[in-house]
Amino acid sequence: MFLLATVTLCCGAAACTLTLLEPVLGPRPERLVAERAMTDVPRTSDLTPVRMVGAPFEPNVNPRQR
Repeated sequence: MFLLATVTLCCGAAACTLTLLEPVLGPRPERLVAERAMTDVPRTSDLTPVRMVGAPFEPNVNPRQR
């Protein structure tokens, strides 16, 4: 029980410390927005359509019947 309490307190202290230091360690939000804008994300209208092969999925609503 003593070991469990010790580990819990150590993990809690580490989590609290990282929570308090998160704004200092993490990148600024403005930079994240700028990085997202710079990445080349393809639009859904530019993507090549995909041909599906095989039977469409139909869920088995009656488990006794196969």
